[in-house]
Amino acid sequence: MKKIQSTCNYCSIACNLDFYVENNKIVKVHPTEGHPINNGFCCIKGLNLDKQNTIIKTPKGPKIKNENGVMETVSWDKAFEETAKRIKDIQEKYGKESFAFISTGQLDTTEMALIGHIGRTYLGGNGDGNTRLCMATSVVAHKQSFGFDAPPYSLKDLELSDTIFLFGANPVVAHPIIWGKIRDNKNAKIIVVDPRKSETAKNAHIWVDIKPKADLTLLYTMANVLIEKNWIDKEFIENNTEGFSEFKEFVKDFTLDKVYDETGISKERVLELVDLIHNGKKVSFWWTMGVNQSYQAVRTAQGIINLALITGNIGKPGTGPNSITGQCNAMGSRLFSNTTGLYGGGDYGNESEREKVANALKIDKDMLPTKPTIPYNMIIEKAIKGEIKALWIVATNPVHSWTNNESFKKAIENLDLFIVQDIYDDTDSSVYADILLPSTSTLKKEGFLINTERRLTGLQPVLEKEENEKDDYEIFLGVGNALGMGDALNVWKTKESAFNVLKACTKGLPCDITGVNYEDLMNSKGIQWPFKEGDKLTSNERRLFEDGQFFTPNKKAKILFENISENPVKETEEYPYILNTGRGTVGQWHTQTRTREIAFTNNVVEKEAYVYVNREDAEKLGIKTNDYINLSSINGNKSKFVAKVTDDVKKGQLYAPLHYIETNALTPSVYDTYSKEPSYKTVAVNIEIIK
Repeated sequence: MKKIQSTCNYCSIACNLDFYVENNKIVKVHPTEGHPINNGFCCIKGLNLDKQNTIIKTPKGPKIKNENGVMETVSWDKAFEETAKRIKDIQEKYGKESFAFISTGQLDTTEMALIGHIGRTYLGGNGDGNTRLCMATSVVAHKQSFGFDAPPYSLKDLELSDTIFLFGANPVVAHPIIWGKIRDNKNAKIIVVDPRKSETAKNAHIWVDIKPKADLTLLYTMANVLIEKNWIDKEFIENNTEGFSEFKEFVKDFTLDKVYDETGISKERVLELVDLIHNGKKVSFWWTMGVNQSYQAVRTAQGIINLALITGNIGKPGTGPNSITGQCNAMGSRLFSNTTGLYGGGDYGNESEREKVANALKIDKDMLPTKPTIPYNMIIEKAIKGEIKALWIVATNPVHSWTNNESFKKAIENLDLFIVQDIYDDTDSSVYADILLPSTSTLKKEGFLINTERRLTGLQPVLEKEENEKDDYEIFLGVGNALGMGDALNVWKTKESAFNVLKACTKGLPCDITGVNYEDLMNSKGIQWPFKEGDKLTSNERRLFEDGQFFTPNKKAKILFENISENPVKETEEYPYILNTGRGTVGQWHTQTRTREIAFTNNVVEKEAYVYVNREDAEKLGIKTNDYINLSSINGNKSKFVAKVTDDVKKGQLYAPLHYIETNALTPSVYDTYSKEPSYKTVAVNIEIIK
């Protein structure tokens, strides 16, 4: 029996697991003991990775829709040739930007980079990732405030904080490893800011039951009180930030006498929160999708960053404004997908960066994109308009997961070519494919991921591929060769060679990994970036900004702010309730395409879409638990749900798990101004009882 250490590819924690394998079958899965990420613990999803593709098998070979609309299995050579021919024909007829792709945080980093090279560098199309749906807000907030997309923390900081604020985060369900570290910190005061009494709120010392989308008003009010009381770090502000005097003047209007009407939080509670920050020695602020997925998300994230900056809670153990990433390799996508920046996070317009990347890729720098991709929402909008005619999606299920998801079906209807690459052929999106390219799961891959704390961690193949199986990297190479890329693929022949290319692209950048060797990531504790050539690994836990130096030209962090925006999908007389969305249970993941193979999850989760309804609202409307109701959205769509009556959502509010396709039929086509991340977390709806 062999023991193989690899990495879980569900969420951003990237737990390391030991797989015990015999006769090409996984006999046992055990979380890796002593690993700094998860130290012998993981959630039910990781423990059941051995179930992947055991009930629902990967198709045996690619499929192409024939002239009668029937999918026929073909050879890989035929699939590659047909894919390449049809893309080139469409581009010849409609132009280069008639092609686009949507990648995912579920791929390994070299795979993301390779499709970015094919789709952007060679084909000249646009391409975004489904990481746009979860982490774009944090990326933009970091870039604007710090000068680079740089989550500053180590997961160890959760164990070192004495005061932990969680904004729009529910780690009990979404990030159990994070919750485990919080739970084990017996000295920390835990404060949860969330409109819903989530599983995490129930386990916190303080639940701040804020009105939906009132976070920014609360953050500015807290900042104002801190400044008025002089409970700020003047030396840090003076030496390490810019924009404070303007911020101080701006927040003066956010007074305690207004805060209750605007946020639902009493002035006494605000004073209590401010006092906790003032008296805390190691205060950390954490946020995730409840902040990121909003119409004013970037400024809300920066409201959290500003609290950390003005109180000096950054760059020290147990502190930080810390964004918790969503998918397993969203951090890899953010740096190496070649969509919003050059490999390594460089600027498309920086000539020296272009030269470095071109040299690493061994191509002419004029081949490189000259501008960032158009974002996900524009790709869909252009497909609906008929401007994008070929779309290639990889390891994602947007017919289900895209906001206002009926709009994605409209996009498909107007395409000439819809390519789906997935480990399943029966997802909500796969069934619409013109060409299906079936890939193996991560259990059969090598490569590396980057987790939420910037840690590079290795993937090793746990199982051998069966006959006619290909992983995503091999599929990309097959399409690239069929496109005639020739020498432009020379440095991509193996994943190790691709890693060395990406490593070279990071030289001199904040995420410099020139000191990391590919083999160092296997059977190891991983390495956090930056780790430049010549660095010594003296600790497995490192944080950024310990020297107070940021990545802006003047090395100072920027304090950024703006006026509160009006909710574009707020309650009306016709739609008097606010629907919130999020995770359901620990055992469910995204659109449930993978977790449906976990028997325990299948046995305990609801089979039908359900929604939590406030008890007082339910009594008024005559709704009882397990009644069927329709929710009609301000976006014009209607979905059927099973009602669950509860006190965990406040009057006038509803909460539906995102794992059911009915939920995102109701969410709005509304996006943050800067990040273009969808505003999944709030939409006005009405309730109709089904007789």
